[in-house]
Parts: sequence; structure tokens; C-alpha cells
Amino acid sequence: MKFLVRDGKFYSAFFTMTLTIALQSAIVFSVNLADAIMLSRYSETALSGVALLNQIQFLLQMLVFGVAEGALVFSSRSWGERRIGPIREVTNIAMKFGVALASILGVTMLLFPAFILHLMATDRAVISEGVRYARIIAFSYPVFAVSQILMIMLRSVETVKISFYLSIVTFSVNVTLNYLLIFGNFGCPELGCRGAAIATLSARLLELLLIAGYTRLVDRKVELRVRHILRPMNHGLLRDYIRVGSPVFLSGTIWGVAMAIQTGILGHLGSTAIAANSVATTVFQIVTVFTYASASAAAVMTGKTIGEGRTELIRPYTRTFQVLFLCIGFSSGAFLFFLKDPVILLFSGLSEESVALTLRFMTVLAVTTVGTAYQMPCLTGIVRAGGETDFVLKNDLIFMWLLVLPSAFLAAFVFRLSPVAVFVCLKSDQILKCAVAAYKVNRYTWIRKISRSG
Repeated sequence: MKFLVRDGKFYSAFFTMTLTIALQSAIVFSVNLADAIMLSRYSETALSGVALLNQIQFLLQMLVFGVAEGALVFSSRSWGERRIGPIREVTNIAMKFGVALASILGVTMLLFPAFILHLMATDRAVISEGVRYARIIAFSYPVFAVSQILMIMLRSVETVKISFYLSIVTFSVNVTLNYLLIFGNFGCPELGCRGAAIATLSARLLELLLIAGYTRLVDRKVELRVRHILRPMNHGLLRDYIRVGSPVFLSGTIWGVAMAIQTGILGHLGSTAIAANSVATTVFQIVTVFTYASASAAAVMTGKTIGEGRTELIRPYTRTFQVLFLCIGFSSGAFLFFLKDPVILLFSGLSEESVALTLRFMTVLAVTTVGTAYQMPCLTGIVRAGGETDFVLKNDLIFMWLLVLPSAFLAAFVFRLSPVAVFVCLKSDQILKCAVAAYKVNRYTWIRKISRSG
């Protein structure tokens, strides 16, 4: 057996899926970048307020993706076995859990926005802007959950291009409405951050309408219908889903909560740190779309290969994946480092202090993204798709709650170190996890049976 895969179909499948998912993600994150650029020119206070809400949005994403990716473990393997029934049934389960969680979070943000935002910042003006944004954007949470679960269901059966096309449409709508409603152009009301919220809500409603229409009228692989979602859950599959999927969900939840706490730590260092973190993180998300896309591609390909019973291919696949992950990581890190100076010129409304801090944050991210590009797809892509879903949860618990957050808290509030030093503490796990990922993924003990039927 060769050390690396020599089959052109492997690389074609990986790069096609990775490129399509990455482009779709790049467009999604470009919406955030456009929001940040426009809001920075409107008001740095508005930018900071929306940045706080984006952490709640990130928590929502982690909750929904945790639910959906737990289902993806089942559906990608069922796709390899060419069994469509379990895909519909596990989508039913994921949809009910995802919508319920998104609705609870949305209602919470509608009822207690100021209290929640006060946990992450002390600047009253920033919190006030965040509250205005929250009272509109919270209505989009259940809409987001439905559309994302449908997209991930389609991704599990290797239908990925529709997400890319939808993202182009919603990006265009979002940016156009931002331009009209944030600044009050062409006779529209000048709404500031409320305009950004209306634009995002409108784009998500359109996205849901289009993906639901595609699922109902075009898709011929799963042929999911409303009746499949409304009928009672399969209790046998539900037990398997909870057993296998709950670690995925809990890992996403813990990560989302941890990111909100990280923003809270930086938020208590001043509005400058909030704005710098918002800009740096948004640019970082766009640059690293290939990293997250490669994890999704590896997960689908690993799950499908196991489902097909071709386990002899797992070792060469895994070795090749790791080489590809490292290449993506070094390329992304270099790109982010050399891109940071030109990109910061787009944010003309930022203060000199915020610009300087943003550049330092982006330099840190240029280094840590190499670690992210390796360890994250190894663990959340390969190991999780193999069936050992609880390992990522245990790993995140140890690194995030015993190392990252305590060290950042001490750096910020006990030793009174600079925001850059605090930021380094917050991102240190991305490098440290690489040793764990290399050891775990190359032991091949993570291939597990995930249900009673396969």
C-alpha cells in the first residue's frame, strides 16, 4: 500500500467538495466583513455593539452545527450504504432539536438583551447599540436553523453546489440592503445597526425559501418532504443519535459558550479590543474557509468510505488528508500575514489605536491558523466521522476550560497584561492541540459502529 493516495478520483472528490464549501463559506463570511466595513464607517460604537451580538450568533451556529453534524455522522455513512430512509429520519431528529434550541435562544435575546450583553462588555453605548440589533436579529435564529440543517443534510449526500449558489444570492441581498439601510441611501431610512439587522434577517428568510424550494422541487437523492419532518421521531435511531451525536452537540455548545466568554474577557479591556477582535476574527474567518471546508469534505469522505465497507482505504486516506491539511494551513497563514495591511485600509472609520491592535491580533492569527488547519479537520473531520464523537468533546473540555480561559483570565485581570498577550492565551490551544491530533488520528482506533443497523 502506497503511503499517499494515488487515485485521481480521491483528489477530485476532496478538492471539488472543499472548494465548493469554501467558496460558499467565503461568501457567508464576506457578509460579516461587509457589515464590519460599513458599520466601521458609520460608527465604531455600532461596530462594537454588533460584534457582541455576533458572538451570540456564533453560539447559535455552534448549537445548530452541533445538532446537524451529529446527524451528518449518520447520514454520510448511510449515503455510503445507499440507504435513504435513515437520512430522512435523522434529519427529522436534527430539525426538531435545532429549531427548538434556536427558538429558545431567540426568545432569550428578545427578553433579556441588555443583561446578556452586559456580561460581555461594560461600555453603555456599545451595549445600547447591541440591544437595538438584538431585537431584530433574534427573529432570524429559527430561520437560520432550518436552512443550515437542510444544507448540511444535502452536503452529507455530496450535494454541495446549491449552498454556494444560495450564498451568492443572499450575499447580494444582504450587502445591498446594508448599503441602503445603514446609511439611508436612495431615500431609505438611516437605521445604523438596525439596518444591518433587517438586511441579515431578510437575507436569511430568502435563503430559507430558496433551500426549501430546492429540497422540495429539485433534489432527487433524499427527496425530503414536510411529512418526513412532521412525523414522530424513530426512537431507536433517536437513542443512537443521542449516544453518538450528543458529544458533537455538547462540543459545539461548549465552544460557542467559550467564544462568548473570550469576547467578554476582551470586552472588559475596552471597546478598542472589541472592535479589533471583531475585525481580525472576521478577516481570519474568510482566510480560513478552506480549513473548515476541508474538515467537512474529510468527514463526508471518511463516513462514506466506512459506510461502503472499504476500511482498507482509511489509512492512506487519513495520511493524505493530513498532508493536505498542513498545506492548506501554511498557505492560509502566509496569506493572512501578507493580507493584513491592505485589508485594514478598508476600515477607514477605526481609530489609530484600534487599527494598531487589529494588526497585532491578525499577526497572532496568522501563526495559530496553521495549527487550526491541521488539528481541527483531523479531529472534527476524520475522528468524528469515524464514530468516536466523544473524543473532541473531552479534548475541548481540557484545553478550553483548564488552559485557555483560566490563563486568559489571569493575564487580563490578575497580571494586567496587554490585550495582545491576552489574545495569545486565547488562541494558544490551536497550536497545542496539534500533538494530540497527530497522536489520535494515526492510531486508527476511532473507527466505530454507530448504530444497531450499521
